[in-house]
Amino acid sequence: MPSFLLDPIVITVALGAALLGLTAGALGTFAVLRRESLIGDTMSHAALPGVAVGFLLTGERSLPLMLAGAVVTGLAAALFSLYLSGRPRIKRDAAMGTSLGLFFALGVVALSYAQRMPGAAAAGLETFLFGQAAATLRSDLVLLGCVTLVALGAVSLVWKQAKLMTFDPDFAVAAGADRRVIEAFLTAALAVAVVIGLQMVGVVLMSALVVAPAVAARQWTASLGAMFWLAGAIGAASAVTGALISALSPGLATGPLVVLVATAVVCVALVTSPRRLAQVDG
Repeated sequence: MPSFLLDPIVITVALGAALLGLTAGALGTFAVLRRESLIGDTMSHAALPGVAVGFLLTGERSLPLMLAGAVVTGLAAALFSLYLSGRPRIKRDAAMGTSLGLFFALGVVALSYAQRMPGAAAAGLETFLFGQAAATLRSDLVLLGCVTLVALGAVSLVWKQAKLMTFDPDFAVAAGADRRVIEAFLTAALAVAVVIGLQMVGVVLMSALVVAPAVAARQWTASLGAMFWLAGAIGAASAVTGALISALSPGLATGPLVVLVATAVVCVALVTSPRRLAQVDG
């Protein structure tokens, strides 16, 4: 066994990457199927002001509080985009783009202010922009593990309603499902997936880890259940592979490598999908 695989830091980062990839990939399935991939980008960028405010409230690096702030601002951005899209002559993609720009600008301003505070350098706030996997601690694994269990468990409880709302929202409403509640739940679940990856991948690249595994899984299966878990497996494998490549090549950031690996899987999926192969055989 290669010696670097026994390094406690590498093991910690790899485990954290696996949990992140599993959660982001699986929950990203609903965003891709509902054609709302940009909402992940919106929430990841909108998480930045929450991180800065979380630091300002304590004056130190408190990951739970910073991530809680990121969830709040991420959801606020999603709700703001929903409000805008409900206005006349404003399409959903334009609303999400507007919300993304507004909240990311607020985040940059808040981050610039926070970095002038004592202890900001030690907190490593700037690492949330592009991620710093090496900063993952064993205590962070407990938080990531709990979030993963809660998020995936919660989705399993409303699986039938989420499935109906994804493929046939009109029938779901006729069957008694509350459309606003289910959509809010799916948005909140996606926000959780985005937020837990901020430290490792960063706000700029996190949306790619949410979307790419689901896109790859969609090429290989037409079943929602299979796509959900396959996307999670692809996300976990891509994240661990990127983390190990980074460990073998000091100086290469983990986040971009994770995204590159996930994108490579998408390319392979596009070439080897059963539908494409059937067209070639025909």
